[in-house]
Amino acid sequence: MQTQYYQATDNFPAALLKSRKASLGKVFRDAAAHRLQIIYTRIDRDARQRPHFTDFHYGTGNNYYFYPASTVKLPTAILALEKLNNLQPDGIHRDTPLLTRPLPGINPGVLHDHSAAGKLPSISHYIKKIFLVSDNDAFNRLYEFIGQEPLNRRLWELGYTGTEIRHRVGLPLHAAANMHTNGVYFRDNGKILYEQPDCLSRLRFSERHDFAGSMHYNHRGVLENNPMDFSHRNRLPLADLHNMMRALFFPEAVTKAKRFRLTGKDYNFLYRCMSQYPGESTNPVYNEQQYYQSYVKFLLFGSMPEAQIPDHIRIFNKPGWAYGFLTDTAYIADMASNTEFLLSASIFVNTDGILGDDKQAFEETGKPFLKTLGEIIYEEERNRVKRYPPNLGSLFTQIATE
Repeated sequence: MQTQYYQATDNFPAALLKSRKASLGKVFRDAAAHRLQIIYTRIDRDARQRPHFTDFHYGTGNNYYFYPASTVKLPTAILALEKLNNLQPDGIHRDTPLLTRPLPGINPGVLHDHSAAGKLPSISHYIKKIFLVSDNDAFNRLYEFIGQEPLNRRLWELGYTGTEIRHRVGLPLHAAANMHTNGVYFRDNGKILYEQPDCLSRLRFSERHDFAGSMHYNHRGVLENNPMDFSHRNRLPLADLHNMMRALFFPEAVTKAKRFRLTGKDYNFLYRCMSQYPGESTNPVYNEQQYYQSYVKFLLFGSMPEAQIPDHIRIFNKPGWAYGFLTDTAYIADMASNTEFLLSASIFVNTDGILGDDKQAFEETGKPFLKTLGEIIYEEERNRVKRYPPNLGSLFTQIATE
């Protein structure tokens, strides 16, 4: 069954945002300078609870480049589970210990993970850390497990042709180094179940010219008097990111050819990881003072330490923030008011033109804007009359079950 999509017939959400421009502040007043992009999907259920979508875009037609930062961890986590399913005949599952061999000059190996209850790394544990606190090393290990070339070819096969995941995150490595990925192996009870040697990607990406800022700090912390070149860095267009979320939460809404090869248990696991708060996790365990409830919940709650998220609201999301770019993509569900919607947004908050020193701008401009944007769309959806309210009870039951 192919779920219907509806094209927006008016200038919403532009009209809605303009009506609230005072609360949206300088980001909306100078949307072009902030490279503002928004995609909002209204979801209407029919009598059989099948979803029908109406998409609204703001600023996406300008083809702004934004550095996706940690949002690339979303498709990588999904495709790690896909690859794992192909290995199941070898008796491997997401909790099987995954060990990584060192790759001299690029990335060391991993034999232990002291944040795990059993002190051993696994696909499951890496995915938890990705969604709970956006852990960089967890992403890098999944990138190595999949490999640069298979990762990108699979995303292109699924229709995300604008996406390029070229490199690890948080490591000062050149493009050539990121073409190499560490060898990995699954081991259980002293027996190696599967071994993958280190790999070299032969993939060649198309030429790009993506720049931002007027000056930037390089990986050595030295200020360079020229724009930052993102032409060899990761790219994940907002439309691709938004459509990945739709395919993940509404797999029936895409054709089989574009559907992720996941099991029902895979979907439930991802939903639980994406909506869980650091304080709810027992494996791994996080300091709640440092990793508070809304730590990675930007839309609607602004990653504010004092925010208290009600039990009847769950935000399934993956944000990213680096080099002045702040992005979040979310499926937001409120069981109390029968509210659900998809919302993705990206903004460039750097105002002085110097990339690499953006913390203050994230706190003063970026996070408050995404909080307010989420509140506006949430209120619009909560007050909107729905002929057939969504049945969200089963979703909330799924994420509460380990």
